[in-house]
Formats: sequence, C-alpha cells, structure tokens
Amino acid sequence: MPGKQAKVLTPGQLQTALRAAGKGKHGLRNQVMLLLSIKAGLRAGEIAGLTWEMVSTADGKIASQIGLEDRIAKKRSGRVIPMHAELKTALLKLKKQAGRFSEPSDRVVRSERGEAMRATSVVNWFHSFYQRVGFEGCSSHSGRRTFITRAARLVAKAGGSLRDVQILAGHRSIDQTQAYIDGDERSQRRLVALL
Repeated sequence: MPGKQAKVLTPGQLQTALRAAGKGKHGLRNQVMLLLSIKAGLRAGEIAGLTWEMVSTADGKIASQIGLEDRIAKKRSGRVIPMHAELKTALLKLKKQAGRFSEPSDRVVRSERGEAMRATSVVNWFHSFYQRVGFEGCSSHSGRRTFITRAARLVAKAGGSLRDVQILAGHRSIDQTQAYIDGDERSQRRLVALL
C-alpha cells in the first residue's frame, strides 16, 4: 500500500501551498479549494458540488458548519463538518467577491469563466497546482488524507475517538478511515516509550 496513496502534507507544505494558491487572479478561489480539502476533508466531487446554501445560515451568513448534502457526497455520505476558522474567513471573502454568483443554490467554486466546476476539473486543478509547487506524489486526495491523518492524531486531545474521525470523513466503516491515516515513526517511538 505505501507509495500508492496520495501523500499527506507536512505543516510546512500546508503553509507553502496556501501561499502559492493565494497568488494570481483566482487566488481566493484557489485557497478556498485547498482549505475545503485540508480543513474540511472534502473530496474533489464534494468541492465541485458545494453550494453557498451548504455553508450558510438561513439569513445568508457563513455558518459555523458545513452541511454537506447526500446528493453531492460519495455514496450519499452527507455529513455535518464544523467550519475551521481559516476556511470561514476565506469563504466570507469569496462570497463577497462572488457577488451575483453567491445565491444559495450557486456553487461555491467556479471556473475562470464563472461556470460551476466539475469534479474532474477540480482533480485537474489540484494535479497541476501540486506539480507547480513541486510536491511529488500529491493529488486532489492529499488534502483529504492530511485532514483525516491530522484529525486522527489530535482526536484524543479533543476528547473524541476514531469514530468521530470516521463520521467527519463520511466513511461507512472504520476500516476505510484507518486506510487514510498515515503512520508517524516519531509518534510510534514516543508511544512505545510511554508503555
């Protein structure tokens, strides 16, 4: 299995990626795509299908959670994901920038021509983005693997369990979730030393 999965991003790579994504004409949209992947664990198809209604309150403000609907989730695995503060800030800015394209049913992520992006377009964007920043082995799934791995490592601090990570990931079984989690040799050594 090692070497076949998309790579998990290090904290340094996360910062580099966010800076690089923010450059250019569509920098804010690009940062939102990256944050939806890394801070919410969304798949490419979920990023493409996400509407403003799913990230907004009834009065149109950016919500404190993402209400991912079954219709856009893989295997109808809709779920509620708490909104990371960095993602919320970026969405506030993007909604303001989107203007007339920020109606509840409008897609959050739009192409350079203002059209809703397809899942394949999102996959292609991530592929070319990671190539441009020189991150070998990274793909549209790298952000999701990063989200799941980091959540698994931090879940005990939050008072949760792997079941919570499974729910956030939208997986039907804990086995699926475990396949996403990247091991860490230093953590393993510290864990054994504690025994």
